[in-house]
Amino acid sequence: METAAFLNDSGIALTEARRPNEAIPLFRRALIMEPKNPLLWLNLGIAQQKTGGYDEALDSFQCALNIDDGLEDAWLAIGLIHYEQEQFDMAEHCYHSALDRNEHSPRAWNNLGALYFVKGAYEEARHCFEEAVALAPLYEEALFNLRDVCRELKDYRAAAEFERSLGALSRQIRP
Repeated sequence: METAAFLNDSGIALTEARRPNEAIPLFRRALIMEPKNPLLWLNLGIAQQKTGGYDEALDSFQCALNIDDGLEDAWLAIGLIHYEQEQFDMAEHCYHSALDRNEHSPRAWNNLGALYFVKGAYEEARHCFEEAVALAPLYEEALFNLRDVCRELKDYRAAAEFERSLGALSRQIRP
């Protein structure tokens, strides 16, 4: 028997296999069974986002937040859409909303730092990347970003230290 959980799991697998167009109908069928499930709305939005359907994805993420305003991943996903569309003030609002709900989110700190980096606010970006790395010392993307912002700030000694950390991490992951 087809359950919402089975459809959700199948949809996630298809989305991860870069087949989001096939995943979307599965999430929609699951939502018929469980229309108040915020994770189903979130996963539908992720699949829609991967197809370039940003408006539909924003609607799905908003449905998820209407059910569970504390769903950090929905705030981050909305922020990413706004970031990709260069709507930086809206993206910043979303990243702060995610941090308001979970101040210990390395992803939210990293995303906010990336936004500040693009805006040329390097000191603010560095602070955000440092927060992300403090929360998740092996967060490779945040280490890359921290290295890069240190280079922009001409703190070459710190940049070299983060480069060494990345090298050590790379050797641990890929022996």
